[in-house]
Amino acid sequence: MTGAGRDRPSPDRETGTALRIHFSQDDLARISVAGAPDVMWEILLSLHMLQSKAAFEHWRHRVGDRGRRLYHLAPPQGYSPDFLTPDHAVASVADGIDRVRATPRARLRRELAVLSAERHQPHSTRLLAQGDRRTMHDLGTALRGYHEHAIAPYWPTIEERLSAEQANRKRHLDAPVRLFAALNPHLTWRAPVLELTGGHVSGDLHLDGRGLVLIPSFFCWHAPTVLADPALRPVLVYPVPHEAVEPEPSAELIALLGPTRARILANADGTSTTELARLAGTSPATTSYHLGILRDARLVSTERTGTSVRHLLTPLGRSLTGR
Repeated sequence: MTGAGRDRPSPDRETGTALRIHFSQDDLARISVAGAPDVMWEILLSLHMLQSKAAFEHWRHRVGDRGRRLYHLAPPQGYSPDFLTPDHAVASVADGIDRVRATPRARLRRELAVLSAERHQPHSTRLLAQGDRRTMHDLGTALRGYHEHAIAPYWPTIEERLSAEQANRKRHLDAPVRLFAALNPHLTWRAPVLELTGGHVSGDLHLDGRGLVLIPSFFCWHAPTVLADPALRPVLVYPVPHEAVEPEPSAELIALLGPTRARILANADGTSTTELARLAGTSPATTSYHLGILRDARLVSTERTGTSVRHLLTPLGRSLTGR
């Protein structure tokens, strides 16, 4: 293990703890920014967000409990297994899930033992630690289903935001003081040590010439985070500033329905007429007109509870929007 004999970072989640990341001259020369947004980190951190209810109210309302099958592996505080975020770049969500499913049994057993020591786990976690093929297949299915509902509809906006952040940070890689000062208020650079406070791992991490990969994240909230195992590729995942994201209609859907109607359809997931009007940039009256056409086409349905009105995608509407 890299850095043997040194203090191992601890996933103890205590408030006020600090992680000290130690750089050599070689490490400073090997600071890099991830080449593309990391969908597996977005899956994990969005699961944290769903449970903590810290932000993204409209997104959480739309996603609902679709992440429930994964909550026990991704608690909002405390340790989450590193194998859920493969330590090398993935080409797609399918590639990422394949890498998760290919995790060696010894690593599964080791990381899930840490998780089980922190909180009670269902029987499926024990089966997963044993490398049970059916349980691992079910995990892949749960990750894929969650991504389809919670991440994929918002991915164009997420990807655009993160790609812009990556391009911006790459311009400052030769100036660590400026780079780290601008990333997050929980980071303090005192050469040759970067201190992270308010995070979920404490102790000392010696990079030992491996460098550090910076990964901006849409769903990372409050303080940056790192992998708990110091033997893995060193990464620093940090939150980007942004406004809440809403689903973006595809170019094909816009061509079929027009931009206003397409945006209304893309956001009709338990949403009120007033909120749909805001998202579509039009008046409630115009939105109601478009909703009537979408209802006639059996793409949306409308539910009334007292004075509350919510518009939902039908199965046909979900199919058309890729939801």
